[in-house]
Amino acid sequence: MGPITAQLLHELGYDPDDGVPDVSELEPLAIGELVRARAGATTVAVARLASGKLVVVADECPHDGGRISDGYVDGERLVCARHGWELEVENGRCRKAGSCPRR
Repeated sequence: MGPITAQLLHELGYDPDDGVPDVSELEPLAIGELVRARAGATTVAVARLASGKLVVVADECPHDGGRISDGYVDGERLVCARHGWELEVENGRCRKAGSCPRR
């Protein structure tokens, strides 16, 4: 890591060249679409639910910290790809909605 990158990481809290787009740069999402983005130094998951509602949540599953953006939309819920946790968005946070499937 070069000195400029280190300075950016220190001052911004993230590397602006990491390939994660800012939420303001996203194109409109289709129903059922889930993407990873950044809101400042915070990595977020942005999704369009089946109802058309747009949601933005921290990109971290409350179960074990996996990326929610690696999962998918199922109706009005987000599903974590790691263990299949079904999550409902409530006040900008994800909470467990369904049971964890056995693997």
